[in-house]
Amino acid sequence: MPEWLSDASAWVLPLILAVTLHEAAHGWMAEKFGDDTARQLGRVTFNPLKHIDRFGTIIFPGLLLLIHSPMLFGYAKPVPVNFKRLNPPRIGMFMVSIAGVATNVLLAIASGLLLHIESFITPEQAPWIFLNLYRSIMINCVLAVFNMIPILPLDGGRAVDSMLSGPIKKLYGKLERYGIIIVMIFLLVPPVFHSDAARNILEPPIFWLMDHILWVTGNGQGDNA
Repeated sequence: MPEWLSDASAWVLPLILAVTLHEAAHGWMAEKFGDDTARQLGRVTFNPLKHIDRFGTIIFPGLLLLIHSPMLFGYAKPVPVNFKRLNPPRIGMFMVSIAGVATNVLLAIASGLLLHIESFITPEQAPWIFLNLYRSIMINCVLAVFNMIPILPLDGGRAVDSMLSGPIKKLYGKLERYGIIIVMIFLLVPPVFHSDAARNILEPPIFWLMDHILWVTGNGQGDNA
């Protein structure tokens, strides 16, 4: 495999797996709380083709790589959830919100555990496989931390929204229309001006999570543990 193709695939494969399973988890959890909308639309599946978003899964991450953004980020087609069908509604909304993030953490842990498979692969296979696994840990930690930012429509915003009521909930919900714009400005603008704002905010919790996952899976000393 050419070096450029090996390097590119070791970014693409973990990213596609991370974002598609993240969305599938939302649909699976929604079904557990009474909303089978995602199931009816064929979105509760491991098939990445059902979840890939042309812009969010391919173009946007490629643009971030092109401008040398310190953070690689992407997303799949959001799984449709009818929050009015969830029962109980608040707990259901909260659980659906964190299902994707929990899946990313579990994928990072699984990747960390798979780093111990050196005795089952050949030396020729090892570099590409280990590169995929290390990047899977990093990408899933980035997605987990980023998605918990309390901005709608990110998962953190949904989790906060599930705990609000009355006028505050209504006011908070109005911010959703600007959420994606805020996210893109946050990721795309600082690198253009050679600013490390996004990195300075996101790197500490991302590295904290990565460090603890490597420690839990027996791949590090867990400096912060």
